Amino acid sequence: MAGPEAGEQAARARALAVLRIRGAALGLAVLPAALAVVLFAGAATGGLGSWESGGWALARWIVAGFAVVALLLAALVAAVVARARPALSPTVPVAEESAPDLYRLVRDLADRLEVPAPSAIALTPDCDSWLEDRTHRAHAPSGGSAAGPAPAASRTGAGSGAARQAPAPVLVIGSPFLWWMRVGELRALLAPVVAGTGPSVHPDIAAARRFVRGLDAAVAVAARARGTLSGVPLRFVGRVSRLLLRACGEHATQMERGVAAAASERAQGVDYGLRIVAQEQVGLAYAGWDRLLTRVALPAWRMGRWPARLDAGVVSALTELSRRDRLAEGFTSRLGERPACDLLEEPGAIDRAASLLAARLFHGGPAETGPDWAPIAWDRYPEEVVDRKWRLEAARLHRVLDDLPALPPAAPAEGAAPQPARAPEAVPATEAVRAAEAARATEAVRTAEAVRATGAVAQPVRAKEPVGTKGPAGEPGGAADAAAGRSLGEVPAETGERPGGGVRVAGAVNGGEPAVAGPTLTRVIERLARDDAASDLVAARLVTELEREERATADRRAATPASGSAQETAEFAGPGVSWGDGLVDGGVPLFPLQAPRTGRELLADHVMAMVCCAAVDTAGAAPGLDWLDGPALLVDGARRADVGRTVRSLVDDGDDEPLRDWLGELGVRPDKPVRLV
Repeated sequence: MAGPEAGEQAARARALAVLRIRGAALGLAVLPAALAVVLFAGAATGGLGSWESGGWALARWIVAGFAVVALLLAALVAAVVARARPALSPTVPVAEESAPDLYRLVRDLADRLEVPAPSAIALTPDCDSWLEDRTHRAHAPSGGSAAGPAPAASRTGAGSGAARQAPAPVLVIGSPFLWWMRVGELRALLAPVVAGTGPSVHPDIAAARRFVRGLDAAVAVAARARGTLSGVPLRFVGRVSRLLLRACGEHATQMERGVAAAASERAQGVDYGLRIVAQEQVGLAYAGWDRLLTRVALPAWRMGRWPARLDAGVVSALTELSRRDRLAEGFTSRLGERPACDLLEEPGAIDRAASLLAARLFHGGPAETGPDWAPIAWDRYPEEVVDRKWRLEAARLHRVLDDLPALPPAAPAEGAAPQPARAPEAVPATEAVRAAEAARATEAVRTAEAVRATGAVAQPVRAKEPVGTKGPAGEPGGAADAAAGRSLGEVPAETGERPGGGVRVAGAVNGGEPAVAGPTLTRVIERLARDDAASDLVAARLVTELEREERATADRRAATPASGSAQETAEFAGPGVSWGDGLVDGGVPLFPLQAPRTGRELLADHVMAMVCCAAVDTAGAAPGLDWLDGPALLVDGARRADVGRTVRSLVDDGDDEPLRDWLGELGVRPDKPVRLV
């Protein structure tokens, strides 16, 4: 036998093997009860001794006891397996009213393949497509499916056997495909996926899948069991479920391979040439989507902003990738054809919902918007994400430098006249002062955001005191109070001013080189270049500081009440869009994009942010967005990516000459204080 029937027969044979294992387990559970029935029946007929005979009576009651225990344990396992909620992929279900053309395309494709049409369509923020069984009663929303009623099985000409067929699965489509691929390419890509509904609705295959998914869900329930009263029974259920999974694991794997082979064989005659082109686009889309998430979206998520048009952004990212990669030449010519997102009635609302789901999946953000979690448009990205990210990291770096011990005075050159002792670095501020500065900075940021949201004209806000100041006689906050209302560019009367305009304290070092204080790039460079142990020390403290801030943000989000009900959230997402299921509790990301950054990587990022702040404030540079690399420094409209090498030289080797040369080339003034948030 050749063709898709061969794969379907192989899949059905494996499904029957899985069901035989289920039957064997059930038979083993009822075996003691059957033996007890035989013993009691024998006693009633007199064939196995009388009711009062000692040996047979004892055997009957022992077997009866075993039967009761076995039946109770079997009922426990069956109840947990049947009631356990199988894993469900987080998706954005799409109602038929929101995408009638897309539903029509899928149904026409199912008719050509002679298979049942999927019962519904959902989108996932990933470069993948699959069929998902959502027939479990725990997955059925009250009042019917959010994506509309399932199409009748007779639509595909299933004949009289349609009544025995299981409900068709849900078609899950990767949202980047809709924005990047053309309509013909999407149809060719979905052909082998939709063809899988044929074997999926077979009763034996559907029953085997439900059994395996129930066992998997029971194992997950047992893993979350806590306490003794419920933990011991659930741990027993978990062991039995794992034993059954090991017994039928090979058969389930081969069954899925048979289903995939049958679907692929059935789809061979549908747009075969376009399928080759579509597979090429899948690889390109995956590369661009990964860069967009890790380089562009992740910095915004960390800043409490989520880009609301990620799928539209992937088109820009892939176009830029096509321009840079000579292997991708000619792909941009496809943009003149009709994109698959035209099949949606409101692609903006769907994109917004998928973008928020991506933020929840890959970063763990909340489902509702708020002051610390708000959408952002691409044209606001450089100002609200890039510039704010640089200045927050620069402020964090200077807070860490404030807590470091003072540098020892540099040894004078041989034969040189003795120089005055260098004034010590700023004494660490107390926790109260730092808390007050943080509160003022937070209030300033919220005021600026409110001004941008309302369009009102903001009153001039005076910059806060440079980081690391201390009042006379060792009183914390004295200098801050005395300097209230003074801008960063002004210098106290007791300090001098460098010829270039930088801030310095009284005294000089090494032949008149001023000792720099305040949020200046020179302070950072000197610390890392002169102190061999500074890089490791600052990196370790940055890790601690960042972990503390992340915990505080998580606690604040957990303590903040939800901004609206589920109905309001659905209205925010857009008409016909509802939230998917499958997210873990507490907003923890299911699929973190990157491993935790090392201390040296954090230090390099913070020094880079300080360099970019100095370039923006003193050399006329500007924050920008690179679709493949994320935050970018623009000088005269062109991206400068060569600063990373000079920063790594300073952080790893303590060599500041490459960075100083780069700063001199662009005219950056490292001695000028920068503006921090």
